[in-house]
Amino acid sequence: MAAASQASLLLQKQLKDLSRNPVDGFSAGLVDDSNIFEWSVTIIGPPDTLYDGGYFNAIMSFPPNYPNSPPTVRFTSEMWHPNVYPDGRVCISILHAPGDDPNGYELASERWTPVHTVHL
Repeated sequence: MAAASQASLLLQKQLKDLSRNPVDGFSAGLVDDSNIFEWSVTIIGPPDTLYDGGYFNAIMSFPPNYPNSPPTVRFTSEMWHPNVYPDGRVCISILHAPGDDPNGYELASERWTPVHTVHL
C-alpha cells in the first residue's frame, strides 16, 4: 500500500509538471479523475513525417510500484508503426521491465529504470 501511495504522489507531481511545462506535440490528463494510475494522452504527429497532422490517442497505465516498473502504453487511435501491435500496445525497450532481457535482444541500459519519468 505504501508503494502505491508513493507512486500516486509521484504521478500527481509529474502530471502537474506536464501541465506547467507542456511538451510540444504531447498532452496528458486523467482518464478518470479518481484514478491517477491511468492517463489519457494525445500525441500530435510531427511535421514532415508520415504522421504529420495526425492526432493519436493512447492510454498510459502505471503500475502500483511505479517508478520501479514502467508504464504500459496502448494506442486507442488507429496507428501503424513497427513498434505498435495491432491491438495498439506499444513495444519499445524503454517500456520493458528493468534488468537483463531474458531473450537477449536488449541491453539492460536500453530498458526502463526508476530514474525515468513520463518526460523521459
